[in-house]
Amino acid sequence: MDRDIVTPLLITFNEIQNIERTLAKLDWARRIVVIDSGSTDGTLEILAKDPRIDVVHRPFDSFAEQCNFGLTHIRTDWVLSLDADYELSDQFVSDLSGLAPTPEDTGYKAAFVYRIHGHALRGTLYPPRTVLYRVGAARYENEGHGHRIRLQGRVSNLKGVIYHDDRKPLSRWLASQLKYAAREAAHLLETPRERLGRVDRIRLMGWPAPILVLGYVLLAKGAILDGKAGWFYAFQRLLAEVLLALELLDRRLSALTRSGSVKG
Repeated sequence: MDRDIVTPLLITFNEIQNIERTLAKLDWARRIVVIDSGSTDGTLEILAKDPRIDVVHRPFDSFAEQCNFGLTHIRTDWVLSLDADYELSDQFVSDLSGLAPTPEDTGYKAAFVYRIHGHALRGTLYPPRTVLYRVGAARYENEGHGHRIRLQGRVSNLKGVIYHDDRKPLSRWLASQLKYAAREAAHLLETPRERLGRVDRIRLMGWPAPILVLGYVLLAKGAILDGKAGWFYAFQRLLAEVLLALELLDRRLSALTRSGSVKG
């Protein structure tokens, strides 16, 4: 694949701790599109130094709409959709040139290596994502606190991995998790149970998920062998599930209170 037909697309908001590492692996790109939702920490000043980067400002409403808006600013047939805490591996960059997509190929999915302050973990809960795809065949949809891409056609797996390494302050992570928990709880409660997968059904119960996720991350994913970084990640996942369980419980208790008031 000719790299000139691929445009990286980044979604940013105050990514001063991450953005330079992400951009360092995009030196092959002729043009980079960034959708920023109001950065004030120096991210925009870094982006302004690179003449290849077109920054478009848009207030954030949802990940899906932010990405769909970004796609309208892509001029090439293919887009490489990245978060601002992603870092392409050398293998990934090398593999781009070797791709030979047929008309039936609409996208490529990459696996991730999760890093905590540069320390690569043996395994995480972060799933593979479709990151490289034809612009005309793509549409994002919100799902819980995240987003999912819809593609028509064949999606293949890439050999090269992408590193996920978010070095923003813990306070920023915690604030985000509070918002994510509210969105995820609404998604779980509003989706018919038969449409939920096994994991989401467990999460909907509330109390089992925090207990199970801690053991799963430490033992099944091997985080216990990753030292302090592994424990940090395990505690992050534990806290995220605790916040979701609390949000679900709070909504259920509030509903019971309202119901009791009506009956009274």
